[in-house]
Amino acid sequence: MAHDGRGEPRRAPGLSAATVVVGVMGDPVAHSLSPRLHNTAFARLGLDWVSVGFPVPAGGAAAALAGARSLGVRGLSVTMPHKEDVAAAVDGLSPEAARLGAVNCAVEVDGAWRGANTDGAGFVAALARGDRFGVAGARCLVVGAGGAARAVIAALGDAGAAEVVVVNRTRTRAREAAELAGPVGRTGTADEASGVDLVVNATPVGMGGVDGGAAGWPVDPALLRPGQLVVDLVYHPPVTPWLAAAGDRGATTANGLGMLVHQAALQIELWTGSSAPVDAMWEAVAGPGHGPSPE
Repeated sequence: MAHDGRGEPRRAPGLSAATVVVGVMGDPVAHSLSPRLHNTAFARLGLDWVSVGFPVPAGGAAAALAGARSLGVRGLSVTMPHKEDVAAAVDGLSPEAARLGAVNCAVEVDGAWRGANTDGAGFVAALARGDRFGVAGARCLVVGAGGAARAVIAALGDAGAAEVVVVNRTRTRAREAAELAGPVGRTGTADEASGVDLVVNATPVGMGGVDGGAAGWPVDPALLRPGQLVVDLVYHPPVTPWLAAAGDRGATTANGLGMLVHQAALQIELWTGSSAPVDAMWEAVAGPGHGPSPE
């Protein structure tokens, strides 16, 4: 990290014609916290970089990548609905992105776009740092088989989980997602939640505070218990009705904000080659004292 003569982090200079531009590409994108996270990191690192939002409608990913390349944009954070389209349009893929068929981070290298996926690694990092939860040897259950779920499932398998049970209404999609965890992945039912260490809701249920009641919950809270970590990848609201019910049962709970922070931190490192100031990024979105302290 760059410092001034008093040992304080050196702030980035004001925007100029030399400022390096990155951004988040999605639709909608105006609500995204990614530019706040990125710009906090750039300021702490003393870099003349800026992150902005690029609203790109569905189907426009390839054209947006070409335009960004022409304009000298250095990197892109990719969100819905473009992750699969960007994976098909970039010049190369990291092993994780190729395995998932989805990109959440594009890096410009010598005029070519390389696609990566930091979602799963960001999730595991958030568990380790924020929740003091080690995945190795843990029994896990993930509800969902969409993009976020697939990234989480693959990362749990890679991190040494003893078992990754995938629950989804469509059994074929559940089986395909479970295969990403390797030999420890399998399909199952929500009724198995009482016997695992980690329960993850990777569906949009509860987003915006909508309470579908017991019939719409990812897992019946009656199956949850003390000693478990229950994570809802939704972070708006910070505590969904289902997460509140899990807490009432004595489970330790967490939302998806940690995953957001840590996947963005990994993007910073891919773009700049510098270690991301994770604590500062946490404070930028959660406020002082609300983020995890260092190990």
